[in-house]
Amino acid sequence: MIRSVYRRLSSSSLKEKLQVYKPIEPDLVSLLDHSSNFKHINQTHGFMVPRGLDQDNLLLSKFIDTCSVLGFIDYGYSVFSHKTQPDIYLYNTMIKALSKTDFSEEAILLYKRIQIMGFRPDTYSFPFVLKSVVHLSAFGVGKQIHCHAIRTGLNSDVHVATALIQMYSSCGVISDARSLFDGMDLRDVASWNAMVSGYAKVGDANSARELFERMPDRNVISWTAVIAGYAQVNRPSEAIEIFRRMQLEDMEPDEIAMLAALSACAHLGALELGEWIHNYIDRLGLQRIVPLNNALIDMYAKSGDIRKALDVFENMKHRSVITWTTMIASLALHGLGREALQMFSRMEKARIKPNEVTFIAILSACSHVGLVDAGQWHFNNMRSHYQIMPKIEHYGCMVDLLGRGGYLEEARELVREMPFEANEAIWGSLLAASRIHGDLELGECALRHLIELEPHNSGNYTLLSNIYAALGRWNQVGMVRKEMRDKGVKKIPGGSSIEMNNRVHDFVAGDKSHPESGRIYEVLYQINWQLKMAGYFPKEFAGPVEYVEQ
Repeated sequence: MIRSVYRRLSSSSLKEKLQVYKPIEPDLVSLLDHSSNFKHINQTHGFMVPRGLDQDNLLLSKFIDTCSVLGFIDYGYSVFSHKTQPDIYLYNTMIKALSKTDFSEEAILLYKRIQIMGFRPDTYSFPFVLKSVVHLSAFGVGKQIHCHAIRTGLNSDVHVATALIQMYSSCGVISDARSLFDGMDLRDVASWNAMVSGYAKVGDANSARELFERMPDRNVISWTAVIAGYAQVNRPSEAIEIFRRMQLEDMEPDEIAMLAALSACAHLGALELGEWIHNYIDRLGLQRIVPLNNALIDMYAKSGDIRKALDVFENMKHRSVITWTTMIASLALHGLGREALQMFSRMEKARIKPNEVTFIAILSACSHVGLVDAGQWHFNNMRSHYQIMPKIEHYGCMVDLLGRGGYLEEARELVREMPFEANEAIWGSLLAASRIHGDLELGECALRHLIELEPHNSGNYTLLSNIYAALGRWNQVGMVRKEMRDKGVKKIPGGSSIEMNNRVHDFVAGDKSHPESGRIYEVLYQINWQLKMAGYFPKEFAGPVEYVEQ
């Protein structure tokens, strides 16, 4: 196709080429539409230059747009810079192309040049340049552009106002975004979506939901924004609720909605819904989308089906570093530490360079199965071989590994030597290790630091209390509980959830409000009795639970 169109253009008579370009334009546009690599772009440009077609603003806009789509934006920008008299349409095309890439600063500079050249920005200029502002989080520049929009009288245009809402909310100034939204005379679905998404981005899921329910019309972006918002603030039950409503209203979820829903399924262990999404992905032929497969691996692993997670992994034709890391972490989660290390060896043989998250997964795998020597080797290898400097999370994994393995003094030494102040995760690992190995001195030291870092976390007091109880020091147990009462620290009730018939049921310790609680507790007591007969005696019984149905 490319060659035939190019021959037809080249065979035109000199008289035709020097006349008005109208007969040439359709073929040239078709040539650009069918371009797929840099050679095509270069040949097309070579055809345009000697004929002066690169000075035609409309044709040049099409050429730059094609360069942008194919990923050759630097070439398109170079051609644009040689244009003697660009108009506002061409400027907008170039700004739009730059805003989609890492050239956001150049897009803003080009917007400023529009004003220097005496052009008046139009309704397309503002949304394109504001997209670059969002990429750079350049709030000060965004406010200046807002002032420009007011001076030109375009701030009330629905497209410009929507872009401003996105800019303010992306920069975290949600109150200004809402003021703009409330002041709009005309709102379309994009305006509503921008405001709903804005609330979701700043973690205000309640406001996002309230606005969503008021929307006169919704599209897939509206639903996705609320689902992703709930998933982001760790409210998976609500995310799944909205996803199911989306299904009932025959709204087909997009990739982002499915990613958010799979994240919620992974958190709750909602395997049935996760499998439905998997089947839906297969029906639509979306198996090639790597992020969806990564989410499926994570969902199956966290829902307890490591075999399905491995099946998804093995059937993938293309795997990213996130894919390998997710699979390694999934194996570690299931206590398959050696298999996780074997997976890492496969990753290296596939010439996929691990990142810092990969090594967190590897160190966690070593910790789960007590592979202290292997963990230390990988901890050193990440620096010497991959030039990845350990962060506090890596040190936390090593402290946990050493603590679980009984190397308490080595763990304390590592905490003293690391180039960071120990956080609550590290002191929590030391406290847990002290409980496992009965080191009261270490437990008291860790608790002192934890009380400073998170004074209202009841779990820390509980761990220390259990250490005292295991040693038969009941006076100290009473003192810990008194300290909790004096400081107003309340024990957070434990909870769990199960999925039955596509419904997630949450159970929370502390109440017997469910009408079937009698039957539920009968089963629980039977399980508890069977555990005792098998020789297991829990240190303490959780007590009654409160049933919450979603």
